[in-house]
Amino acid sequence: MATHNEEFLKHLREDFMKGTLNESDVNPDPMEQFNLWFQQANESHMPESQAMTLATVEDNKPSARIVYLRKIHNNKFWFYGNYNSRKGRSLEKNPNASVNFFWPELQRQIRIEGTVKKATEDNSDNYFSLRPYESKLGAWASEQSAKLGSRKELEDKLESFRLKFDGKDVPRPPHWGGWILKANYYEFWQGGISRLHDRICYELQGENWVIGRLSP
Repeated sequence: MATHNEEFLKHLREDFMKGTLNESDVNPDPMEQFNLWFQQANESHMPESQAMTLATVEDNKPSARIVYLRKIHNNKFWFYGNYNSRKGRSLEKNPNASVNFFWPELQRQIRIEGTVKKATEDNSDNYFSLRPYESKLGAWASEQSAKLGSRKELEDKLESFRLKFDGKDVPRPPHWGGWILKANYYEFWQGGISRLHDRICYELQGENWVIGRLSP
């Protein structure tokens, strides 16, 4: 017997009618095309337009989570976090990763693949210095991805660092910093009628980007 959720999912349908995407429409530089779509997403005032799903693989096991894009330049995408976290450990073993942006209000997705390396310490220091005070303390208190006995255990750690840095600048923890994904593949997805979506991809071949179309 089908559950309420199963019945709900069966009838959950939405047709995509907000636009099309053709090879002649896109910029020959995928970074410029990304910047255009990202600007349009921001101008649409949709929440969390900078949120992206980061997918990593460690020991043939995929894992995905939402992170925030913090800088873009020259086909490089910066994000930050705890180097000892699951994503940090995965990227240390396997630097190949993918990020995905989904903007449902525009019926668009962008998938980007590439290789990841750590940002410089100066870059990480500069970004950390701009974080709110409480977020700086949280970076010290949280052993990201490690198991906790209780919420109180985390709150006690936070309070201990609050006392340690009372009246002082909070430095960046050595286990916290940035990563940079260097893109070698882009895919721009525009939802289409009857699931006949437009998918335009850019593949880096040598020093040139080659544009193609994928079946929906």
